[in-house]
Amino acid sequence: MQNYIPKKEFRAYAIAAMGQCLVYSCMSSYITDYYMSVLRLSPIFVLLLMLLARVWDAINDPMMGMIVDRHTTKWGRMKPYAAITAVPIGVFTVLMFWNPGLENTALYVYSAFIYVMWGMIYTSSDVPYWSEANVMTPNPDERGKLISWGRTLGGVGTGIATVLPLAIGPILAKLMEGASTEAIEEGKYFYTALIASVVGMAIFSTASFTTKERIVVPNTKKKAKGEQSTLSRIFKCKPLMLVVTMGILSFGRYMLQAAAVHVGRYGFYMGPDPAGLSPAELQLAVQASISKVTMIIQACAAIGMFGSMVVLPFLYKKFNYKQLVIYTCLGGFVASILTCIVGWQTQNLWICVPFMIIASIPLGVINVVSYAMVCDSLDYMEWETGHRDNALGSACQSFVNKLGNAMTTVLIIVMYMAVDLDIGSMYSKSAVILATDLTQGQNFAMFSLVTLVPGISLLLCAIPIFFYDIVGEKKDRIVRELAAQREKKGSVVAG
Repeated sequence: MQNYIPKKEFRAYAIAAMGQCLVYSCMSSYITDYYMSVLRLSPIFVLLLMLLARVWDAINDPMMGMIVDRHTTKWGRMKPYAAITAVPIGVFTVLMFWNPGLENTALYVYSAFIYVMWGMIYTSSDVPYWSEANVMTPNPDERGKLISWGRTLGGVGTGIATVLPLAIGPILAKLMEGASTEAIEEGKYFYTALIASVVGMAIFSTASFTTKERIVVPNTKKKAKGEQSTLSRIFKCKPLMLVVTMGILSFGRYMLQAAAVHVGRYGFYMGPDPAGLSPAELQLAVQASISKVTMIIQACAAIGMFGSMVVLPFLYKKFNYKQLVIYTCLGGFVASILTCIVGWQTQNLWICVPFMIIASIPLGVINVVSYAMVCDSLDYMEWETGHRDNALGSACQSFVNKLGNAMTTVLIIVMYMAVDLDIGSMYSKSAVILATDLTQGQNFAMFSLVTLVPGISLLLCAIPIFFYDIVGEKKDRIVRELAAQREKKGSVVAG
């Protein structure tokens, strides 16, 4: 089939994704640790905040999808949102990691308001941005490659967000000699959010000016009497629901990023013997250990994820999306279990590196392929019903991603509570807490968050994909017949 997207535009779309993921990963990787270890918010409050915010997202995300599908501006249907939302997202990201100096109820209200508002504004950019791939080209193979490179450079943004606090922490510990752990952690996250927001949103906003919507589809009209509703079409689209189910069950893949800092703080200590160290030296040693353990885990995740994203365009020539998900998830499950067994028995995190890299390969595959499978599912829905709800389909993916991060946060908090790891009382007794101060059960609980939980999650998420059938000849037939349907309906494909 004909390719439509010039290389310059191809790169511009992918680079914008890097900026978006830089900000998103800043939030998703560290918000739990910031809320609990810095602001000292109640674990129950954080748990309920994440759950209730997702209930609102179940309304907000589809609503945003329907708004995008039903309205076209003079600048395009999807394009304007990146520029419009960039500054608000950046501002609320900084506010999310800024300690306003409030206490008790005021602090809880502030944190909840900022978190929910951030999620709503982010949805306003995320849904149209990833929907845009549907209208940039009618070629599903080219669309798949576009999404692949977008998610790949998004992985670079994730890597930068991962490195920033790990580099800033030890620097602040030296510059702020004698300062409390809380002050250092607070500064570390604030400067991370500030840098990520300024750089990330500046890059992301360029998507409004560097991309082109080539498929001009008439605005979605209000349903006629007796016609299926938009939401009904979405829920009755079996392939899309299978992809959504896979996304929900694969929530454990976020653990390698979100829980790494918790393992670094309470799972492993990799530093000099704390006995005999001065308070300042101990503070520096603890920050260095947290950074080292977190870096090892997240570097393995980045290598496995980014590596798989890079080779995916070449693997598409031999494997379809269904095969890629199933094969890599089963391999990731085995590698995760081996990481847990080997790592805990040897108490040596370095030995786990090869296993953690292999276990992280499905992260990249799912991050990319799930978006491409959503697009193919929307092709199927349009082919079957004559309707295509691009933004609403992407809203499903946006909701699944946020739900996955929330489930990750909830599970981390539940694990804290299950092993009686009370951060508030710990820090009230000492300014510096070592992982070696905790019980082995507590250490193992933290370690299991980046081993057992992701492994089981990967095994479960492969199950629904066994029933996904938009592959091979069926996929080719849908593309051929869909082109004829679009021509009759008046959809325009620009050069």
